[in-house]
Amino acid sequence: MSRFPRRSSASKSFEARSAAAHRAEPSRAVRKRELRTDAGIETIAIRGGRKPDPSTGAILTPIFQTTTYAQDAVGVHKGHTYSRASNPTVSALEDALGALENTPPAVCFSTGLAAITTLFLATLKAGDHVVVSDVVYGGTVRLLNLVLEPLGITASFVDTSDVKAVEDAITSRTKLVFVETPANPTLKLVDVEAIARITKKLGIPLAVDNTFLTPVLFRPLDLGADITVYSTTKYIEGHNATVGGSISTRDAKLLDRLRLFRKSLGSIQAPFDAWLTLKGLKTLPLRIRQHSRGALEVARFLKSHPKVTKVFYPGLSEFEQYDLALRQSQGQLRAKKGLKNADSETFFGGIVAFEVAGGVDSGVTVMNNVQLCTLAENLGATETLITHPVSMTHGDVPREQRERTGITDGLIRLSVGLEDPADIIADLEQALAQVVTKATTTRTATTRTTTIKTRGRARQLA
Repeated sequence: MSRFPRRSSASKSFEARSAAAHRAEPSRAVRKRELRTDAGIETIAIRGGRKPDPSTGAILTPIFQTTTYAQDAVGVHKGHTYSRASNPTVSALEDALGALENTPPAVCFSTGLAAITTLFLATLKAGDHVVVSDVVYGGTVRLLNLVLEPLGITASFVDTSDVKAVEDAITSRTKLVFVETPANPTLKLVDVEAIARITKKLGIPLAVDNTFLTPVLFRPLDLGADITVYSTTKYIEGHNATVGGSISTRDAKLLDRLRLFRKSLGSIQAPFDAWLTLKGLKTLPLRIRQHSRGALEVARFLKSHPKVTKVFYPGLSEFEQYDLALRQSQGQLRAKKGLKNADSETFFGGIVAFEVAGGVDSGVTVMNNVQLCTLAENLGATETLITHPVSMTHGDVPREQRERTGITDGLIRLSVGLEDPADIIADLEQALAQVVTKATTTRTATTRTTTIKTRGRARQLA
């Protein structure tokens, strides 16, 4: 008697069907799939620029954790030679990010600041001048003042919400205009379309740091900008797991120059970080819209709180540039173009900034007493993060520049996460309850005096 059980007829039938399927679908090639030209942003985030691994058919791009690549002969290789220059996993992320903005593959870097550094070095030289938003990430200010100025590159920090001020700041030596919108941390906006008209007329590239809104909510290249810059550390990856940066442009010569400078500087992104970012990118449209919904609820709560003196959020009708925020939102743009899946909602991003009565001491009290919110320097992650810009992200910005642009010592930046907004609000409410303002002190003292007098009269009556 055989030691092995006979195969059932059902098993034989399954094997026959499987063999037939293999004969019909040979594994020597992966079927090519093209996206519709009018595919929605959700579809592009998941499918754009991506293809199954040609050697295995794996849906997720493998992590090519390798330094070097075997070459077939001298000068003959398969597209990669050394991972400081390029890497298949990083290239897959670049394809996906390019698809998101309808550009050639992006260029990815080890950090967002590495992307900005490479952009400046690739477009500027000694004697050149750059116009920069006066409210901008502190690392950008530090880079320009401490690193590039000694090399002979000068910068003018200008109120880029004022189109005339930008035009007046441009000189014959200006080779780049670099704006950040919404600005970190005051959320001041830039009319990209208006500034692009000026820069195009003068033949000067316009770069936009679009980290806060991402291509899901804002499309600078479609409004005339030449370059977009991202810290992919933030919303694009979105899980506090990586650091990274990227640059997108439709200028093929600039892309080649950026890749050459990245190779020379050694600032390419690591394969594992690129792989994690590829995964995070798939849910970006869902996440950033939910971040925006939560941020609007939190901003409305803060606006109504008696101890909060200022709230900065483009989605509030009281925000000085609310009309511009509406006009530039991706939902408005898609509706204008008549696209079927245009958003019925308008989204303004997940960052809120605010100030508390009592100034810096009160702000510190709030930040030291939150329990759900995490005191940290990052933003754009699933967790709600609370930041003190003056001592954290903008510590290297000169005090005069901070004060002139509204980055006060008591300013709080809140990156609203994906927790239930009611829980975030409850946490802020209990932290604000710890703030003792002058009005609170007066009311407390009055109550204490009244109580003492009442007790005195009671003792006399007794």
